[in-house]
Amino acid sequence: MVRNGKNWLFSLLGLFILTSAFGQGEPNPHDFGKMWTFENPPVEWFQKAYNYDLDQAWFDEARNSALRFADFCSASFVSPNGLIMTNHHCSQPVVSDLQQEGENFDENGFFAATLADERRNPELYVEQLIKVDDITDKINKALGKDISSEERMMKTREAMQTVMAEYATKPGWEDLRLQPVPFYSGAKYSMYGYKRYDDVRLVFIPELQMGFFGGDPDNFTYPRYNLDCGFWRVYDDNGQPLNSSANYFKFNIDGIKENTPVFVIGNPGTTERYRTVAQLEYDRDYRYPIEIEFYTNRMKNLEKEYAMNPNDDTKNTIFSMSNSIKATQGTLDGLHNPELFNRKVEMENKIRANAKDKTYWAELEASYAILSKYNSELLFISPSDLSGKVQSLLFEINDYSQKLEENPENPELEGMKKSLLEYVAIVNDPKQIALFGMTLGELKKFAQSDDLYMDAILDGRTPEVAAKEILTKSVFADEKDLSKLLNKNPKQFLNSKDELIHTATLLVGEFALARDAFVSTGTERRQLGADVAGEVFKVFGDNLPPDATFTLRISDGMVKGYDYNGTAAPIKTSYFGLYDRNASHNNEWPWSLPNKWMNPSMELLKSPMNFVSTCDIVGGNSGSPIINVKREVVGLAFDGNIESLPGKFIYDDKNNRTVGVHAGGIVAALRYIYKADRLVSELMGN
Repeated sequence: MVRNGKNWLFSLLGLFILTSAFGQGEPNPHDFGKMWTFENPPVEWFQKAYNYDLDQAWFDEARNSALRFADFCSASFVSPNGLIMTNHHCSQPVVSDLQQEGENFDENGFFAATLADERRNPELYVEQLIKVDDITDKINKALGKDISSEERMMKTREAMQTVMAEYATKPGWEDLRLQPVPFYSGAKYSMYGYKRYDDVRLVFIPELQMGFFGGDPDNFTYPRYNLDCGFWRVYDDNGQPLNSSANYFKFNIDGIKENTPVFVIGNPGTTERYRTVAQLEYDRDYRYPIEIEFYTNRMKNLEKEYAMNPNDDTKNTIFSMSNSIKATQGTLDGLHNPELFNRKVEMENKIRANAKDKTYWAELEASYAILSKYNSELLFISPSDLSGKVQSLLFEINDYSQKLEENPENPELEGMKKSLLEYVAIVNDPKQIALFGMTLGELKKFAQSDDLYMDAILDGRTPEVAAKEILTKSVFADEKDLSKLLNKNPKQFLNSKDELIHTATLLVGEFALARDAFVSTGTERRQLGADVAGEVFKVFGDNLPPDATFTLRISDGMVKGYDYNGTAAPIKTSYFGLYDRNASHNNEWPWSLPNKWMNPSMELLKSPMNFVSTCDIVGGNSGSPIINVKREVVGLAFDGNIESLPGKFIYDDKNNRTVGVHAGGIVAALRYIYKADRLVSELMGN
């Protein structure tokens, strides 16, 4: 509910921010972001920052016009006839089955010239958040007081199930999909009720070259030139276009001006802005560097495979991994930024000053000091298709050894013998040998001083040499020799000096220690995180937004450029820039253009294409409408700039920007290139 009356924090925020009271390196309450929930929007902040006096009806209508696109993106109604808008990159994964013989949507795009031509994906759905209730008191009453961390986790799940059962029969909620949502690590709870629509049909999607223009090199950058949009239509139970006249955003193709306040409405996936300094130090020194190493090495292997055997699956996997690496590196760079990190330190100091008798921070620091010893083993040793098949063999050898030792008569052993024999070809495969050498190299790179198991495995050799010798000199390299060993007295296998068996024991043992370290402390760490969030909540209450949970949020900001690379980024780009970038790269992928785009009109060239704002978004926001105070669509969010990537742990509006497709640019493409007059008329309200 929108709260009335004065709110001391927003008065303070308005004073501080509007007078630039925060200096460099000093904490700002907006460090926790601006992803506000609809049940608790910052009405007084909006009034102070933008002079907008928004009532409950404004928020209700905005909420009801927004959608969740399946379980991975956002969308919105943009016409009274069930037309919805999202991104190309949200649509592209779910349109391949809609192609008819001879069609290729990636190469040619798709536009349904009539309603009858719109194509349904029976597995696709969208959801509309219809009702929201605060259920904090109900959950807390069910939990009671003075319960342990283990009891709290279990009882919370039970309490949410109980409250869901109550709401399932509550008037107005009966036909909705219910979702209890914890906020602030359990300091507050809401019940969300979604209306689900299962008949969703494709209306328009551009070519991959346009929706993905610039590819991975331009990903997370700005200035940008992407037509990353797609249109679908929701149909009702009678097979007719849904009447969405009460809930939709009208299009405004000329609503972008410098310093225009705008709002992004969508479903941000995950943020970690309530993590402690000790947790962020762990992320900076262990978690992210190890993840980057893991994905970078495996992406390089896939690039080699793709060079020999180009195919869409491998190409898509490479892009997905590159996207993850870029995002993770951006977050890591932010953690190494002294100004940003110091703001987290100072904010934690302020919170801890109000909780002097609490030891949550110290306990988390102790936990993560232990986990730092095991992070690399957990990721690198774990079996994964991307790491090769030797790891799977190691686990099977170890499993076989344990079962053999426990009971040599175990009937499962015969099946396990057959499985082990199938690995002979893998042990001799140069590709698998190289992948195992890569893994040993990664473990060596991140080994700590007490990781003696690596000294035992390498025995003075390089990882590459050790991998080759361990595998090719093993009894597992010869089917006859392996078969003989497996059929001998169990003690001979268990006492074997075979280096591969010994390596399996060491590596799987280290993995087990790592897994146990993370699993055994998981409940305690989650509860300590909740306790810390609770202390933040005591200081600021619900005047700070909770971390993202892929639930509906409204984020406010301004259309505003920024400085980069010694120059200034404009608030918007144009189709002129698209063609310049294409020509500068000699029409080569990923800057190539489809044939139908090769003779642009002057009207198209002058049209705006992308733009930036200071709104706060993260993955999951893809497909979110960007609206003005009149609830008109002025753009479509599809990315953030490289400077936005530290937004995983801190929001900073100095250079953090949401990148959107300009509403005028969408209509210009539909009008001048695709000749989609039917769609243009609908968007323009004709």
